[in-house]
Amino acid sequence: MSAAVKRQAPSHIGFIESMECLAVPSLPEGPEWTYEIKLDGFRLEVVKDGSETTLFSRRGNVLNQKFSYIAQALKWLPANTVIDGELVALDDEGRTDFNLLQNFRSAECRIHYYAFDILISKGKDLTHLPLAERRAILEKILTVNDHIGLSVVQNDSKAMLTFVREHGLEGLVAKRTDGVYQPGKRTGLWAKHRINLGQEFVIGGYTKGTQGFDALIIGFYRGKELIYAARVRAGFVPATRREVFAQIKDLKIERCPFVNLPETGAGRWGQGLTAAKMKECVWLRPEAVGRFDFLEWTGADHLRHTKFVALRDDKDPQKVVRET
Repeated sequence: MSAAVKRQAPSHIGFIESMECLAVPSLPEGPEWTYEIKLDGFRLEVVKDGSETTLFSRRGNVLNQKFSYIAQALKWLPANTVIDGELVALDDEGRTDFNLLQNFRSAECRIHYYAFDILISKGKDLTHLPLAERRAILEKILTVNDHIGLSVVQNDSKAMLTFVREHGLEGLVAKRTDGVYQPGKRTGLWAKHRINLGQEFVIGGYTKGTQGFDALIIGFYRGKELIYAARVRAGFVPATRREVFAQIKDLKIERCPFVNLPETGAGRWGQGLTAAKMKECVWLRPEAVGRFDFLEWTGADHLRHTKFVALRDDKDPQKVVRET
């Protein structure tokens, strides 16, 4: 075995920033690619440092208390091991449902963890190895049980796409089998393709309403600049509206955080925010992130027919970019 393969991880095993997927309009093809179903859940990194197992969100928050039985189900992991995967809730038909996960209460829904990568194994750093080798190690080391599973990997993208469409799933992730694991990077070695249009957006303001707010004002980052994309009224029931307002009400600021406002007119689809309309807005520090579905993008970086889906406290606002 080469010295590179034997490379040791640091003596203290801790959180490693997640490798990111690049959003693509169509899937890359070729023998060097494999395909996995895009799971609709939370990214979750499992760190076994000595005898202690810790669950980390994408942003490095510890989730052991909320999902204690997932940590318990992974207690058999070898010491000094780090695996990457997705935490999901399954509906009655076995499909992943982010809203169920977001509103998780004890045993009300079935929570599962699907591992798809291994970064450190028994103290050995594996991030420099190609994905195919890491996956083989993961399959040997992972014990599947009622709450823990392996992501399904296939080589036939067309068959996978057909399955995703027939079952109303979110999309596919393509990964190069020769790719190394690059923490915190979005290089294109991993590419995600969504069947439905939707993504995360930063909440940068709202218009006032009788229940805290009438519409959310959302956008995305282009470089270091926050770009306004839409005002969103759809997708809220009273309980959801209260939950969202509780998260954003203490983020008020005086100045608008969007660099492309005000706009000169309302636009063809009515999403434009003029200086006059901005007087009705309350601005927020761009720290809250939500997931939104929409019909399409317009040529002016605006969204049509946008609907709120859920808050995403596991997402870094600075990494929210336009995906399609």
